[in-house]
Amino acid sequence: MLPITEAETLILQNIQPLNPNIDSQLVNLTEARGRVLATPITSALDFPHWDNSAMDGYAVRYLDVRESSADRPTLLEVIGEVPAGAPPQLILKSGQAARIFTGAIIPEGADTVIMQENTERRGDNVAILAASQSGEFVRKRGSFYRAGNPLLPAGTPINMAEIAILAAAQCTDIEVYRRPRVGIFATGNELVSPEQPLKPGQIVDSNQYALAAGVAQLGGIPHCFGIIPDDPESTEKAIAAALPMVDIMISSGGVSVGDYDYIDRILRNLGATLHVTKIAIKPGKPLTFATFPKTLNSGCLHYFGLPGNPVSALVCFYRFVQPALRKLAGYAPQWKPKMMLARTCCLLRSQGKRETYLWGQLNYSPQGTEFDLAPGLHNSANLINLAGTTGFAILPVGTTQINPGEGVRVMSIYS
Repeated sequence: MLPITEAETLILQNIQPLNPNIDSQLVNLTEARGRVLATPITSALDFPHWDNSAMDGYAVRYLDVRESSADRPTLLEVIGEVPAGAPPQLILKSGQAARIFTGAIIPEGADTVIMQENTERRGDNVAILAASQSGEFVRKRGSFYRAGNPLLPAGTPINMAEIAILAAAQCTDIEVYRRPRVGIFATGNELVSPEQPLKPGQIVDSNQYALAAGVAQLGGIPHCFGIIPDDPESTEKAIAAALPMVDIMISSGGVSVGDYDYIDRILRNLGATLHVTKIAIKPGKPLTFATFPKTLNSGCLHYFGLPGNPVSALVCFYRFVQPALRKLAGYAPQWKPKMMLARTCCLLRSQGKRETYLWGQLNYSPQGTEFDLAPGLHNSANLINLAGTTGFAILPVGTTQINPGEGVRVMSIYS
C-alpha cells in the first residue's frame, strides 16, 4: 500500500493541464461564471479611472482648512456642486469649496474631501469643523490598479468577484479553458439504477450520480456510461469504447481483490500503466490510478478506479480525483485539498493502521475552527450520514484516538 502523500504526488505528476493554445474557447462575460481563465487579463483602464471622492462632503484645498476645529471653523465659499457621473465644471481656488458626492471626480484645485459630518452649511458658505490630513477621502487614480499591469492571472477560477472585476475592466469576451470531459461508469451485477424496482440483494447505484455532481461542480462535463456487469469482456469493450470520448475516466467498483474485480487487468490489456493500486487510507484502500500512452488513445490519458462502497468512492474523489481535475482544468497551482487545523468536539477513533478519514461538519466560532463528527456509524457503506458533510477529520497512521478539545487536521471540502 502506498502512503497517501506518495500516491498524491504520483497522480499529480502524471496529470498535465489542458493546453491553452488548443484547449481554450472564447465566452461572453455572462457565460463565464465557473470557468477558468486560459490567458492572463490586463486592462487599459486605471482603477480608479480618475481621482474621485470616497465620501459625500466638500472638496477643498487642504492648506485652506488644516487649522480647522469646532471652536475655530474655517469658512469657505461654496462655488458649485460636483455630482457623480459627470466631469466637474469648476476650478477651485483658495478660500473656495465645492459640494461633492461619493464617486464624483475631484475638481481641479482641490486635494482633499471633508466629510459632510465635519461641516456646517451657512448659506452660500460652508464651515469646516475638522480636517484630519491632506488627501483624506480622495481615491487617487490608479491606486487600485495601473493600466497594463496583470489584472487576473491565467488559472483563475471565475466567480462573483472575478465577474465584477472583468465587467469593470470592460472585458466582455473571455478566453477560458474548455471544460474537461469526464467519463463515469459503475461495475457490478448487483447494481440497479434509481428508476428500477429494487429486488432482494440489489443495490441502487448512487456513485455515478454523486461523481457526476462532483465533476460538474468543478466545471467538468460528466458523461455517464451506465452500469457495466461483472464480465471481463463487456467491461473491456465498454472502457475501450469510452476512452476516446473523454479526458479522464472514473469507474467505481471492480478494483479490489474479489473474484469479479477485473479493472486492473483490463487496463493492462488496453496498454495502460498502473501507477497506484492500493493506498494506505481508510476508507478507500483499493484505488487504481493509471495512464494511457498518447499513441494508443486520442482521448483519455488518465483513469481512476474508485472503490465501490459509496463513502470510499466519495472520500477518494475528494482526496485524489478532485485535485487531479483541478490541475487538468487549468486551475492555478493550488490543486491539493484544503487542509486546516481544528479542535474536535467529539472523541475520534481509528485502528491506526491506515490514515483514517472521519466525516462531519466544520464550525467557526470566536474560539476558532471546530470539527463536529457526524452521528451514526462511520462505515464505508453508510452513505446516509454523509449529508451535510463539510470536512473530514484525519487521523494519521499510528494514531488511534484524538480526545475532545484536542487539535485535528481536517480536509475541508471545496464548495
